[in-house]
Amino acid sequence: MAGKQPAPQYLSMDEAIVHATKGIGIWDWASTDQGQEPDVVIGCAGDVPTMEALAAVDLLRGFFPDLRIRFVNVVDLMRLQDEREHPHGLSEAEFDALFTRDKPVIFAYHGYPWLIHRLTYKRTNHHNLHVRGYKEEGTTTTPFDMTVMNQIDRFDLAMDVIDRVPGLRATSGAAREQLKNKLVEHKMYVHSHGEDMDEIKNWRWTPAPGPEVTTDDPALNTPEG
Repeated sequence: MAGKQPAPQYLSMDEAIVHATKGIGIWDWASTDQGQEPDVVIGCAGDVPTMEALAAVDLLRGFFPDLRIRFVNVVDLMRLQDEREHPHGLSEAEFDALFTRDKPVIFAYHGYPWLIHRLTYKRTNHHNLHVRGYKEEGTTTTPFDMTVMNQIDRFDLAMDVIDRVPGLRATSGAAREQLKNKLVEHKMYVHSHGEDMDEIKNWRWTPAPGPEVTTDDPALNTPEG
């Protein structure tokens, strides 16, 4: 993507060419499922939603180190359609391989949520697809505050994951409170200073290991080296 403002670069040029050519794909480096079945899929389309989705993954890794997250980025929305309805569309098998057939999907989008639902309403797992996007909320404020108003910010996305993953509901009270407190802290800071908090403005993706892989396959449990 290109714009008038500086923006993070998540892929090398070669990786970006491959990703743009495919139009959709799993970012392994931002995922923690390590090729296994995920607990949740976080999808995104658009520069700001992608950054907020990545920041949400960053938060969730800290709260729940064993949570298996699959991160899917979309640059060609028509890939979400069925291949029988659009030449760029994915087959059912391809779509399910990305978004699973039964896991919650939290999707951050820079436009109206109904469009994503319209493109995917025939998909097997559509009932588990929860899209966060533009809600016609906004005013003269900071960039991050705009995401908060439309609930596509990192804190709301992380709470959405907590609410949608059954295994987290009984153990997520403290994490949820911290995320809610961050939203309050953000509002107070913006009101007092007229700009976003430093931790928001200066946030950068930090690589971190995912959950330990356990499997019955001895070859996958053998340490390297």
